Amino acid sequence: MRAQGLRGRIRTESTLTFVCGLLAGALMVLVGRELWSPSDTDGLQHFAEVRDFARESFVREVSDQELLDDALKGMLSSLDPYSRYYDASQTQDLLRQTGGRYRGIGAVFRSPVEKGQVLYPLAGSPASEAGLRVGDQVLQLNGRDLQEFDAASFRTALGNPDPEGIRLQVRGLDGEERQLSVIPGSIVDPSVRHARMLDLERHIGYLAITRFTTETGDEFAQAMEFLAQRKMEALVLDLRHNLGGTLSSAVELARRFVHEGIIVSTEGRGEPILYEADPAGADLKGMPLVILVNASTASASEVLAGALQDHRMAALVGEATFGKGMVQAIRSFGESGGRAKVTTSYYYSPNHRNFERSADPNRDYGILPDLAVPLLAEERAPIRSFLESYSPGPDVLPALEAWAAESGQDLIPPMPVDPQLESALELLRGRYPGPSEQDK
Repeated sequence: MRAQGLRGRIRTESTLTFVCGLLAGALMVLVGRELWSPSDTDGLQHFAEVRDFARESFVREVSDQELLDDALKGMLSSLDPYSRYYDASQTQDLLRQTGGRYRGIGAVFRSPVEKGQVLYPLAGSPASEAGLRVGDQVLQLNGRDLQEFDAASFRTALGNPDPEGIRLQVRGLDGEERQLSVIPGSIVDPSVRHARMLDLERHIGYLAITRFTTETGDEFAQAMEFLAQRKMEALVLDLRHNLGGTLSSAVELARRFVHEGIIVSTEGRGEPILYEADPAGADLKGMPLVILVNASTASASEVLAGALQDHRMAALVGEATFGKGMVQAIRSFGESGGRAKVTTSYYYSPNHRNFERSADPNRDYGILPDLAVPLLAEERAPIRSFLESYSPGPDVLPALEAWAAESGQDLIPPMPVDPQLESALELLRGRYPGPSEQDK
């Protein structure tokens, strides 16, 4: 059940079999000239007949665009669990996942967000530049009282592309009301979070990577600089609940630790592609490193974990990874705004291990950790919640801590009870955690 549940997160379910199957006709008629030879008129005519039957007989009216989108989704989703088609609206979510950016003002709100209280603005964001502060309470948005918004409409309003910007009336923690104008922009959605020192005596730092985007390399560099300023000499890198993302970013991070050899290879129908180390860029070579992994560590995060494990640059602690070792190519299609993602090859580690679970019928995992540390059922949800939460930067942390102290509220997510993290720290302290350590 665990694997099935996770696979549901990685793969968005296709539409009803009836719609997906027969609507392939719409696809073939509209793009048939690109896919089939002109002589294959019988196939095109058959699909056109089925398409017309569906359009005329289906229980409700369907637009040509809906038929086309569903046909494309059905065609690709039937190939394997990872290939799929994104229509124009879904493409925006895909771009946020892989590009690491979204349109908004760059403010983190307390839950529930429709209550409109700012936890803190992100550094360098439009919200920060406009003067939004820790603890500000939104009273009105574009002249409308906050009570008129639900969560969805509030988020939509904050991403309004109007060049005039968003008019906010806010009340600060000091009781003063202010009028602000914020112009939404392209915001980096942080993929590197919770950078902090966990053991000052032994100089052990920690950070989590929630996914790999085109921004992750720069975010990681900034986090490592932050930790270096605090005299970090060893690192716990948390890849739990990281479902992957952009391969190039995972390779970029691996190259900072690995000074020679292969990082990963991809092998499919064409010639294998090798991603090799860059000796000049391996500035973190030799740093004591433990990587936390679990059953939700997948794809690009398995590439990084597998490379560092094979090169003996890191010890893996936690649970077996998911096992998504297949590469997808993404292509955009002109004015339609849609994008297609199709599996093209397999990942192979430096020791030529195939991560893909489906490649071996006797295996239901990807990579085994060097030190297996199980978690209790009640420990899992708090750990995942912590990893997925945003973490305040040093520019807002003092104000956030003062607010928390004055109000007596838990505004900064505390690190939960975490036997896997404790075991990683024990390894870096030079002690091998036995059952007695893990069962505490």
